[in-house]
Amino acid sequence: MSRHTPLGSERTLTVRGMRFRVIESRADDATETIVLIHGIGMSHRYFARLHHVLARSVRVVSLDLPGFGGLPKPGHDITIEEMADAIGELVVAVSSGPVVLVGHSMGVQWAVETAVRHPARIARVVAIGPVVDDAHRSLGAQARALAVDTLGETPATNVIVFSDYVRCGPRWYLRQAAHMLRYPTEDRVGSLTVPLLVLRGAKDPIAGAAWCDRLVSSARDADIVAIPGRHHVVQRSAPDAVADSILEPTPGSRSG
Repeated sequence: MSRHTPLGSERTLTVRGMRFRVIESRADDATETIVLIHGIGMSHRYFARLHHVLARSVRVVSLDLPGFGGLPKPGHDITIEEMADAIGELVVAVSSGPVVLVGHSMGVQWAVETAVRHPARIARVVAIGPVVDDAHRSLGAQARALAVDTLGETPATNVIVFSDYVRCGPRWYLRQAAHMLRYPTEDRVGSLTVPLLVLRGAKDPIAGAAWCDRLVSSARDADIVAIPGRHHVVQRSAPDAVADSILEPTPGSRSG
């Protein structure tokens, strides 16, 4: 059963025994579907502004993954590969054709792995603020980079981030963080057979410029866009610029 919310139609779906929240909006003449995947500890809430902007032109589906956004925690630890397979099944349930997967932070890892494992279901991948940067490949380094980032985000954004962390809880966060730190994003993007757009705030201390350039160089078909003056949660601080880059990717540093 679905219900209407200010963001769109909301329902929950169970895939492989795990509960997902699905929030959907669409333009009247939409033909393309874009799926938004949040990062570790987060929910669809910090995608709301981007969701609204994209929905003027396309069909948008924001997800809350199992254990996040107040959803029940799975009964066992979930690897990135398991989550990707579940997302791949969910894509089939919400769209009749291939979708654009947009991931933020750890959401990039889930999006990339889904596209590697289920390429026929994915048209392209957008990686916003991808992790884990070589310079921050430990829990302590990630925490320090996050602390620096809070200084550049608005108070309202920080409230959303930290309240979602509280809803997630430390146990589930740390379980997923262990997978996040081990996942070889730079290797897995090399296995992508669909186009990749890497997008970052130019002042993002978590997804650094050199690291993002490496990802682009590792992929077969990739571009990069930096949004001036923005930080890690660039999809909330500059939703129009991010939406423009997703809908009409501007050629940047391409490698392949």
